[in-house]
Amino acid sequence: MADQATDYDDVRQYRLDPDREKELVTIAGECVFVWANKQGHPIGVITAYVPIDGHIWMTATRQRVRVKAIARDGRSSVVITSKGTTMGGGKTVTYKGHTVIHEDPEVKLRMYKILAAGMAGSKDDGNAFTKNLNPKTFIRFLDTPERVVLEFTPEMSIPFDGDKMAVGTAAAYAQFAAEEE
Repeated sequence: MADQATDYDDVRQYRLDPDREKELVTIAGECVFVWANKQGHPIGVITAYVPIDGHIWMTATRQRVRVKAIARDGRSSVVITSKGTTMGGGKTVTYKGHTVIHEDPEVKLRMYKILAAGMAGSKDDGNAFTKNLNPKTFIRFLDTPERVVLEFTPEMSIPFDGDKMAVGTAAAYAQFAAEEE
């Protein structure tokens, strides 16, 4: 690891390693999906997602403002955090990219099945919904004429590893303490 800085002005040395980033994206299951409204203001929601081959897949109905906004302009962002996962808190990745809307029934059904299986297998003991989730019933709730599938493609990432920062901060604290003696 690079020398610990004595402040947090430059945190580039605390980047999440690619294998840890992949782990985070695989296990988190929820993200903040962000788009721009008509006035250009960013706005976002927390939503379930499925990662497949480097893409983030989500679902929503056509009347949701995010779907209308993406139809106008696919530029978007996804933010994923490790909070509540087996990785512990402090690991994040933010992606800048583009989202496309899928309305093909086969694509939609395939994604509903994957999403239902992922939610049914969730280890989130605090969620009464996932404890008793029947994937077939969940798919029935999703499979409506108004529902679409969103495919987000990342183009740039900002990964962060709070564990690395904690190690570096401890080293800097020790250095400061030694200087003060």
